[in-house]
Amino acid sequence: MINKINLIVDNIFEKIISWRKKIHSNPELSFKEFETSNFIIDTLKTIGVTDIKKIGPTGLVALIRGKNPNSKCIAVRAELDALPIIEDNLIEYKSKNHGVMHACGHDVHMSCLLGTAYVLNELKLSFSGTVKLIFQPAEELLPGGASIMIKNGILSNPKIDEIYALHVFPSLNVGKVGLRSGIYMSACDELFLKVIGKGGHAALPNQYINPINIISELLIELQKFVHKLSNNSKYIFVFGKIFSDGSTNIIPSEVNAMGTFRTLDENWRNDLHNKIKSFVKNFLISKNAEGEIIIKKGYPVLINDEKLTQNSINLFKKIIGNENVVKIPIRMTSDDFAYYCHRVPSCYFRIGVRNEKKGIIHGVHNSRFNIDDDALKVGTKLMSNLVFKSLN
Repeated sequence: MINKINLIVDNIFEKIISWRKKIHSNPELSFKEFETSNFIIDTLKTIGVTDIKKIGPTGLVALIRGKNPNSKCIAVRAELDALPIIEDNLIEYKSKNHGVMHACGHDVHMSCLLGTAYVLNELKLSFSGTVKLIFQPAEELLPGGASIMIKNGILSNPKIDEIYALHVFPSLNVGKVGLRSGIYMSACDELFLKVIGKGGHAALPNQYINPINIISELLIELQKFVHKLSNNSKYIFVFGKIFSDGSTNIIPSEVNAMGTFRTLDENWRNDLHNKIKSFVKNFLISKNAEGEIIIKKGYPVLINDEKLTQNSINLFKKIIGNENVVKIPIRMTSDDFAYYCHRVPSCYFRIGVRNEKKGIIHGVHNSRFNIDDDALKVGTKLMSNLVFKSLN
């Protein structure tokens, strides 16, 4: 059956490439993926998948029923949204939507899922159970499309027994796949810090309270505070933006900063939220200033089910060879697929897209990110075989 599935993928490889180019050239931002969603619906119908339901304005779920469809349900997830990045690639399928780009590989994920849908629809009389295809909006923007899909009942009717997702990995050469069992990616929260002082003329220091000086000191002390409480836990606590309306001789009344907090420890994460808020409150009082820190809770820690991951490793070795299946390190990046992981046994794996000879070397969220097309073939073969085997 591996050979049969791989042959089908080989035969539709040019279709998969064309789907990816179409999607790549027409990117849409989070929660605005209307045309992308319509394209997915039309393509699914073309390949014979017609049991399609919209969830929200752009989310989709489609079912492929095999024999005894109520016996088991395997889900596969792909994301619809792109990023607010101006594409610098000189390619025929370059983004037509200036300032928006599929720089995180979601076009690849959708195309591989469409290819998987084609394969499994062709073979639906050869497996038992149901395949649930999830095309979700807004992986790139809190609260994350996965959380919304879950609230709208995506895990039921039929109830999902296992769920899988693949993601591009620019650090890995095309033809390879990376997996890690257990904790793989961090939780991620957004930080919004506001300090309010008293504005005035820069030449009259007795008449103002400078919020820029205060926030500068506060950011340093916050770093020390979090580190002291970390107990050697792996974490990221950093601010990437500071902004105010002052000038050379104008002290502003207010200054704001934005940052991110990431950790692999959910309990410490929740405990630290309250301690950070108290620290900021007391610090500002000591400086005769006002303000607050808002912590917008984001995606949880992504945890791969050990059994599903090991089963995937064993299968992938049969398909692409032992040397092409590698263990990958923990990453402090995040993905809203983690919401599914906390509800259903899950496996999230990475496909190599790198090809230095072709100049394909740039990472995700980069204006020159691209892939070797062969990654589409590898991803579709791996996912199709994985779902088929899980239903037999």
